[in-house]
Amino acid sequence: MASIIVISGNQAGEFLPLGRRTSMIGRAEESLSLQVLDDLVSRKHMRIRFDEGTNRYYAEDMKSKHGTFINGRKITDKTALAEGDEIVIGQTKLLFTEKDFDSRESVLTHYKKVGERSRSTRI
Repeated sequence: MASIIVISGNQAGEFLPLGRRTSMIGRAEESLSLQVLDDLVSRKHMRIRFDEGTNRYYAEDMKSKHGTFINGRKITDKTALAEGDEIVIGQTKLLFTEKDFDSRESVLTHYKKVGERSRSTRI
């Protein structure tokens, strides 16, 4: 399966196992898969759904006020997600990974390894 990891803000380290269902992400408490406590996140900001036909996950902005950005690019249509994609909603950064996790500690270990790989080397 796959997961979304919160990588910035007070909720850093929280994660959402995606499974094969549609997941809603936003600020509202009710009927969300992941609540993001960020004033710039809309009540129902974005959704992620699994497509059985393509065996891929897709992100969709739900007409949010501030938009959804994947790897720095604002999305306007459903967008396929790939390992390591960074999703920004409001001031919160999320990481998409195709891995599943069973604990917050395993999420943090994975994120630390991803951060080490993407860190630039100083000469």
